Amino acid sequence: MAASAAAPRTVIENCAIATVDANDTEYASGYVVVAGNRIESIGAGKAPDNLENVVRRIDGTGHLVTPGLVNTHHHFYQWITRGLATDHNLFNWLVALYPTWARIDEQMTYSAAQGSLAMMARGGVTTAMDHHYVFPKGSGDLSGAIIRAASETGVRFTLARGSMDRSEKDGGLPPDFAVETLEGALAATEETIDKHHDASFDSMTQIAVAPCSPFSVSTELLRQGAELARRKGVRMHTHGSETVEEEKFCHELFGMGPTDYFESTGWLGEDVWMAHCVHMNDSDIEAFARTRTGVAHCPSSNARLAAGIARVPDMLAAGVPVGLGVDGTASNESGELHTELRNALLINRLSTVHRERALNARQALRLGTYGGAQVLGRASQIGSLEPGKLADLVLWKLDTLAHSSIADPVTALVLGAAAPVTLSLVNGRPVVEDSRLLHVDEDAIARSTRDEAQRLARIAAQA
Repeated sequence: MAASAAAPRTVIENCAIATVDANDTEYASGYVVVAGNRIESIGAGKAPDNLENVVRRIDGTGHLVTPGLVNTHHHFYQWITRGLATDHNLFNWLVALYPTWARIDEQMTYSAAQGSLAMMARGGVTTAMDHHYVFPKGSGDLSGAIIRAASETGVRFTLARGSMDRSEKDGGLPPDFAVETLEGALAATEETIDKHHDASFDSMTQIAVAPCSPFSVSTELLRQGAELARRKGVRMHTHGSETVEEEKFCHELFGMGPTDYFESTGWLGEDVWMAHCVHMNDSDIEAFARTRTGVAHCPSSNARLAAGIARVPDMLAAGVPVGLGVDGTASNESGELHTELRNALLINRLSTVHRERALNARQALRLGTYGGAQVLGRASQIGSLEPGKLADLVLWKLDTLAHSSIADPVTALVLGAAAPVTLSLVNGRPVVEDSRLLHVDEDAIARSTRDEAQRLARIAAQA
């Protein structure tokens, strides 16, 4: 539905524009007109001069406008356990941190979500996602706390309601007291969908079904989770093919690799996206392409945990939808998606196969915008700047010392230092102006996250 003629209009002009539409249309100097919560028009030169009800006109000289960044994989609660186990691989890192994570409560989770969301939003993220799978008994309404933090920050949000039912006694990694029962996990996930999922075009909150990983959930939780998601019409998310240890685990326990195991449990399809997918062979990539299963590429976390280099150029060539993810900030201490734009390009060039032709700056920007919208199932609504789409966009300042001598604005954004955000709109509403969040207090969040990190550390030490 187009915006009504009476809708308040915001006009941004005299700026470079990268639309990330199907043709990668760009304007060296152009305009964007936002009416209500929709993009009304976009083009080269000056905006039409007969527009009514213009409430704000912005001179974008020295700036680049892009779609808002879309984060497709994160664990918000980890904001209060950053900087720990910094020299571990994935399995050892999990073993080291699960005893601490298993003691989070509602206030810790809310504060950590605030920190994660604030850092992303300040850096140009307009759609965030959280895969939360740790639900200690008696810890409170963790899903509600996370959703509340996202609403207060002002970003569009997908909560992947995670779960674990395979603990140490069953051969998994989490402590026994940190997991749910099969029945409890499914019931709580369905309750979260019923309470919070909004399927509308301009939805600000959506829910996905998200058992944690092959080595922390039972086969039955995967199977019944897939059935629940499809009965409810929501998307599905999990971790897949992250490490060689995971592949070995799947072969030993299930007699097949991760991709075949996921397919056997109903976990491939256009309504599914998986985090990491580092260790994928040609057959795995073909299966993802055939089923349109999406991938959340998390280059910084993969490097931090020495997991390896995902075959992103091969996935894209095969037609696999790929977006970018921050991953939890216990394995990516900065928590910024801009870092992932840059690292996706740089790390994929380290591959011995594609080298300098692996990814370019525009492909990296596409991964962080339209690619993310694809894997979240929202490509018709967000991810590119086109008339009729939701007004989620970012105005990046590129005329300062950090970028002014780089002629190409997309190259400046992707390969340069983190660019200041002059304006970020979500659903047509300003969320960031002049690099400051408008709806939450960054300094108060910094104090709160420090206090909750210290409280969690004390509780874990006493345990």
